[in-house]
Amino acid sequence: DVIASPAHSTVALIDEEPEDVDPWDLPELKDTGVPWSALDTKGKVLRVVVSVGKLFLLLGFLYMFICSLDILSSAFQLVGGKAAGDIFQDNSVLSNPLAGLVIGVLVTLLVQSSSTSSSIVVSMVSSGLLTVQLAVPIIMGTNIGTSVTNTLVAMTQVGERSTFRRAFAGATVHDFFNWLSVLVLLPLEVASGYLYTVTKLIIDSFNIESGEAPDLLNVITDPLTDSIVQLDQSVISGIATGDQEARNKSLIKRWCLTIKVITFLIHSVSFQGISRPCFHVSSGTHLFVNVHLPDLAVGLILLALSLLVLCSCLILIVKLLNSMLKGQVAGIIKKILNTDFPFPFGWVTGYIAILVGAGMTFIVQSSSVFTSAITPLVGIGVISIERAYPLSLGSNIGTTTTAILAAMASPGDTLGNALQIALVHFLFNISGIILWYPIPFTRIPIRLAKGLGNITASYRWFAAVYIITCFFILPLFVFSLSLAGWQVLVGVGAPLILMLIIIIVINVLQKRKPGCLPAALRSWDFLPLWAHSLAPWDKVVSACTAKCCCCCKCCQIAVDDQEKTGRESVENNKKPHVEVYDNPAMSADKEVENEIKIELEILKMSRL
Repeated sequence: DVIASPAHSTVALIDEEPEDVDPWDLPELKDTGVPWSALDTKGKVLRVVVSVGKLFLLLGFLYMFICSLDILSSAFQLVGGKAAGDIFQDNSVLSNPLAGLVIGVLVTLLVQSSSTSSSIVVSMVSSGLLTVQLAVPIIMGTNIGTSVTNTLVAMTQVGERSTFRRAFAGATVHDFFNWLSVLVLLPLEVASGYLYTVTKLIIDSFNIESGEAPDLLNVITDPLTDSIVQLDQSVISGIATGDQEARNKSLIKRWCLTIKVITFLIHSVSFQGISRPCFHVSSGTHLFVNVHLPDLAVGLILLALSLLVLCSCLILIVKLLNSMLKGQVAGIIKKILNTDFPFPFGWVTGYIAILVGAGMTFIVQSSSVFTSAITPLVGIGVISIERAYPLSLGSNIGTTTTAILAAMASPGDTLGNALQIALVHFLFNISGIILWYPIPFTRIPIRLAKGLGNITASYRWFAAVYIITCFFILPLFVFSLSLAGWQVLVGVGAPLILMLIIIIVINVLQKRKPGCLPAALRSWDFLPLWAHSLAPWDKVVSACTAKCCCCCKCCQIAVDDQEKTGRESVENNKKPHVEVYDNPAMSADKEVENEIKIELEILKMSRL
């Protein structure tokens, strides 16, 4: 018998999604509500009231988000601030540029604030414990460490694949810019002293008078954050500069009595029994002023609470943005943010975005806050990766201008060194922008971020591997090699770097000119599958997570999803057989056969 192939309808072809859809295209935010023209007067008033309420809620959640970032920084300082001071104290290690770079990364990770770590460096330079030349690699490291915050924020959008792809790429484009800038400028600085020489000429050429650092957004956020906890930043600087008394002090500011209490005691209570009254007075207090807990315990409490508030606010902000940015409003915002100027002035748009990023960061006084705020916008598709890149570059410049103005508030005898360190940070970011932005071909961070976004969209656990490897394992590995000496560092690091360069070159040739390579190197198939693919590792991770939560409710949800997927796949297989020109006499037999297949598929899935 001749077995005829089943007939297929063109309807099934129309329902299939095109394969050439670019995952990086911005999604259309469709308006599912009733059009404005179709509303009556009551409906229009109600919509306006709801929109205004959503706007106030958005501003409130954004305010809480910024405050939670501030509290998170304080929590990290309480947990690891004294350790950061101890790391800075070892001057012999800091003489190694790579060790200085890694120390800058690790300390900024511990205190979650490049401003705090930079101020420690400035205090060490001002006190003569560290020269400006040795401080340059540390400043580069602080630039890398501060970019981890928005990468962590992107992890909160892991629930939806396409949103997570865009959000993680929008966050890591900042990381790649910082890493690539360090890879080029650190060897250049070691060989020529480029940053030190140029900033020294600027300091010597201008007669700069001391001024005052600005206090912009802090005027709004300080009342809330100061009512929760206040830290004494001089303790960390004191430990770094070798002050033994600072080691026994608490980072939390504590007051014995306030002005009102002292006045009341003077008029109504005698001082009998008080051997050493404290007259260190203050006009305010905070929650932990009289709490007799060690800094580590307070830091862990604040860390848990700030992370809870941060994640909750971020999720609510994304939900509000999704509900507000629909239809014409979303179209207008996307058009303003992502449209270039007409030819031949299209190139100006990116530089205006850099200025906008610098200005917004100057207002909020934190690059972490600004980049963390635009990350969810990239995720939901309001801002493209190409536009988020110059905004992130501008945030790097904005945070350095704040440091420059803060350095100008230093005393006259230390003004020169403090200002030179701040200018080093500024010139480092300007040099990085010159390297990786003006020519479209050199915008390598965008391509790398998109590649990482594609990987993390397929294997979401790889995002955690990336964060742990790049911000913890790699810096600690380099730091341990630096402690062993230059010989060990070169002996272990040079072969690894050479191997990495060879792998990158082979990968590029495999994509661009495979004919230049030997037949064996035109693909990595000669290696074991686990050595050139993440699929086997994904199976291991899936098995581990399934084993860890096999008794949890999430497993039941996963089984339900699998059963639902199985039913959908069987129904999809069934769909092409239902044609307009099928023989009606055979329909009953086909329906019975398909029902048996569905039951077998469900039994198989339930058995699994």
